[in-house]
Amino acid sequence: MFSPWRLAAGLTFGLLGIAWSLPASAAQLVRIGAAHFPPYTVRPEQGADTGLLPQLVEALNASQTDYQFVLVPTSIPRRFRDFELGRVDMAIFENPDWGWQKIPHTSVDMGLEDAEIFVAQRETGRSQDYFYELTGKRLAVFSGYHYAFANFNPDAKYMAERFNATLTYSHDSNLLMVARGRADIALVTRSYLSDFMVRNAQMSGQFLVSERIDQVYHHYALLRPKAPITGEAFAGLLKRLRENGEMLKIFEPYRIDVMPTP
Repeated sequence: MFSPWRLAAGLTFGLLGIAWSLPASAAQLVRIGAAHFPPYTVRPEQGADTGLLPQLVEALNASQTDYQFVLVPTSIPRRFRDFELGRVDMAIFENPDWGWQKIPHTSVDMGLEDAEIFVAQRETGRSQDYFYELTGKRLAVFSGYHYAFANFNPDAKYMAERFNATLTYSHDSNLLMVARGRADIALVTRSYLSDFMVRNAQMSGQFLVSERIDQVYHHYALLRPKAPITGEAFAGLLKRLRENGEMLKIFEPYRIDVMPTP
């Protein structure tokens, strides 16, 4: 015989069972902007799950259950707008001086250092002096990047007119332009050159690498004011990865220095 009381009791116990099986509080979703910046992030808009950022996100998610970090594809020029509109909660492998000065954010020192270096074709008699003066040389640079030699002005017209620069969206292309004599100097990160040499070992003898450094990349994570994670909490997660050796495991193969943080 049908009994509404029995049905109600069954539903109550069923809901209690479901509630008992759920975690006390679901992990908070933290959206990280992923712009093409190899070897840190490689073609995220194409769904490519490669680069150092996906490895870092995997390590962050494996180390705790309070936050779930996910990647949201963006681009070098669009990342500022996406950040301001709240489409992403965090920009990572950034520097506050790269156009973020007027955008409210919290900076977190990631304790990671890379460097931008100059690469030329190796020729008899060519030495480190070649890199001292850029005037009169054809440069190959990555479009949208902020370079110290250009006073951190990424404007394409300025770069082309002032420095005779060809702007591309591929470090590989820039290095190949140097190898083929279509450019005199390419600028790449030390980490990217390390990866390129592993993939193209036969070309290592063709390049002269500068001792001159255009700039040192001291990486920061930038959090928007209403991000679901605080700067202090994120710094704590990075500290945990530093102490358990995960940061070294991810970044050392690319010659990215893992530094102590304050």
